Amino acid sequence: MRASRLVSLLLLLQTRGRMTAQELAAALEVSVRTVYRDVEALGASGVPVYADRGPAGGYRLLAGYRTRLTGLTPEEAEALFLAGVPGPAGELGLGSVLATAELKLRAALPAELADRGGRLRQRFHLDAPTWFREPEPTPHLAALADAVWADRQVRVRYRRWRAPREVERVLGPLGLVLKAGRWYLVAAVGEQVRTYRVGAILALTALDEPVHRPDGFDLARCWQEHADRYEQGVYRAEARVRMTVAALELMPYVFPPAMSRAARAAAGEPGPDGWLFTTVPIESVKHGHIELLKLGAEVEVLAPAELRERFTATAHRLAALYPAGAAGLAGAPDAGEPAGSGAAGQRHVGDTASVSPDGGPLPR
Repeated sequence: MRASRLVSLLLLLQTRGRMTAQELAAALEVSVRTVYRDVEALGASGVPVYADRGPAGGYRLLAGYRTRLTGLTPEEAEALFLAGVPGPAGELGLGSVLATAELKLRAALPAELADRGGRLRQRFHLDAPTWFREPEPTPHLAALADAVWADRQVRVRYRRWRAPREVERVLGPLGLVLKAGRWYLVAAVGEQVRTYRVGAILALTALDEPVHRPDGFDLARCWQEHADRYEQGVYRAEARVRMTVAALELMPYVFPPAMSRAARAAAGEPGPDGWLFTTVPIESVKHGHIELLKLGAEVEVLAPAELRERFTATAHRLAALYPAGAAGLAGAPDAGEPAGSGAAGQRHVGDTASVSPDGGPLPR
């Protein structure tokens, strides 16, 4: 433990130059007295570390005492600093390892390259998760990473989407993939290679049995093939719709890319009224109902009949909640009005069930 701390102290002085005992103690998370002892140990081992007295004093190394990493271009040095992603590394249990590795790199680089790497970190930041999504808890991620690295099998209890919801499997971990803020395990199950969401693992036990990696296995290629199959196979049905040009232009912002691309490719020419016909791929009637509702009154479902019936029922329920001409709940005053005033308190919800949310008649 002390040897590692001595190396970190030396690298801090190489990277940052003059540092006080208090600054070193804070960086190493030790006491000032421990820093004094460590500095003495470095000096006794032949490291030229000196103490400057006075208000601007501190410890420093003899000028020119550093190990230089040669052969790197400025662009290559910058790329190395950009490659470090602290969040995912921390989730894998490698946060401190990454920090130490970067510190060693900065200490070994010539000063001009180390400065370029620091400037890059201040100008570019990698944020892996998507918008509006809470981080998914992955309590077994570090144990999985150990199993992947050690080529050891694991026994997991896994929650899946179909019955039976909870199953137990013995997996041969082959690799971990971070996709849009979620971690996935690529694992061998018998002769097959499958993918599991790490956040759905409920329990994990590391086993002593080794993992036999398939010949020629390439994690990046395997993941890309899985992603392509998923996108192509997830949409098992289609919805025939009529929508406005504005809705078609909005689709890339509210729909998954595969849905948007297919719908835009199948779109016909708009008519004089600004409406057009197209076909939208959907996973199921339930999925199509949820997705197409995002377009509101800018889309009309024509087929399948079950999906159109769902939209009709939803439109009637919305019309009942938002009667035409009513500014609030039945019996509730409008904002700023005294209780009992306005038409809202005198209209029955069911009176306007045949009116759509935008005030027009519902489709029959």
